[in-house]
Amino acid sequence: MPFWAGLLLAGAAAWAQQSGADQARTEAELANIRGEIERVQAQVARDAAEQDRLARELRTAEKAVANARMLLAGIQEQRRDGAARRRALAGEREDVENKLRAERAALAGQMRAAYMIGREEPLKLLLNQRDPARAGRMFAYYGYFGRARGEQIERIRAGVARIAELEDSLAIEDQKLAELEKQQQQELERLDRARGERGVVLVSLQNEARSRTAVLGRLRQQRASLEKLLAELRRAASRFPVDSKSPFGKLRGELTLPVDGRMLARFGQARAGAMRWDGILLGTERGAPVHAVYHGRVLYADWLAGLGLLVIVDHGGGYMSLYAHNDQIYRKVGERVTAGDVIAASGDSGGRSSPELYFEIRRNGRPVDPGPWFKAGT
Repeated sequence: MPFWAGLLLAGAAAWAQQSGADQARTEAELANIRGEIERVQAQVARDAAEQDRLARELRTAEKAVANARMLLAGIQEQRRDGAARRRALAGEREDVENKLRAERAALAGQMRAAYMIGREEPLKLLLNQRDPARAGRMFAYYGYFGRARGEQIERIRAGVARIAELEDSLAIEDQKLAELEKQQQQELERLDRARGERGVVLVSLQNEARSRTAVLGRLRQQRASLEKLLAELRRAASRFPVDSKSPFGKLRGELTLPVDGRMLARFGQARAGAMRWDGILLGTERGAPVHAVYHGRVLYADWLAGLGLLVIVDHGGGYMSLYAHNDQIYRKVGERVTAGDVIAASGDSGGRSSPELYFEIRRNGRPVDPGPWFKAGT
């Protein structure tokens, strides 16, 4: 081997070893940051719930609703897949039955022809033929004829066996679908119970809302919980910064709204008393896909008082985006997302009376007006 080739191989091996070490170190760091964020997430949620009995009850009820919906969606997907498999098996069985009918018809025709010829016809042919070459060809034809019949009989047997297999498979799929239907009914009942429990908590919240002082106190408490969460998340995320393809700060006027909906509240509008909205509120349909506005890493994916099921994405450079009141969350802490990725389904968690998405942009922990960041006309 030439000397330079050896150097190249050695260099490649060293690079691969270094690359593997870097990847292992990166994965270890990511695991550490994920563990730290999850600890912060659990602590902040626990603190907020302990301070407010109704918030604790609402958190339990809404997470039960979200879990039931997620399980129900999974069962429904399995049912769709099972029904598709059953249709495919039924179609294959029909194809096999059609081929089997054709083979039987062809075999019946050959049997009729053989009957017309008679058993002794080959012997007559041998005794009466004066041309040996012609007799040889005729015997070859008889040989082909016999082998063809044998092959058709074998195909018929294989077809019958395949139909039996398909019948067994269809029976299994029918049994699975029946079990999934039973599970779906159980999950629907569980979902109804969770909705009922949530409704009881909402009545309590509505009764409390008659007191303006209580409402302001709750909003201030919820804002303090969010500020504490964001501060803890910023400290944890600083150890593992997000690589920015394009700095988030240069994206003014280029973002797309995270969900299709109508504007219900804008940044800075009065909310209650002297409190104002720190983001925008969009009225939407339940289950509408919620998209990440830009690439980044998920820093939070859990329930928080006042915001319900909340997703926070770190975009690097001190920028974060917040997506609240979701019905379901599809991403986990530490996962990377790109612009347009579906990260959640919109809903009414956090005690909202109708499906809405609350969206914020934060820079170094401070809320900024999201309006100028979106494309004109939104």
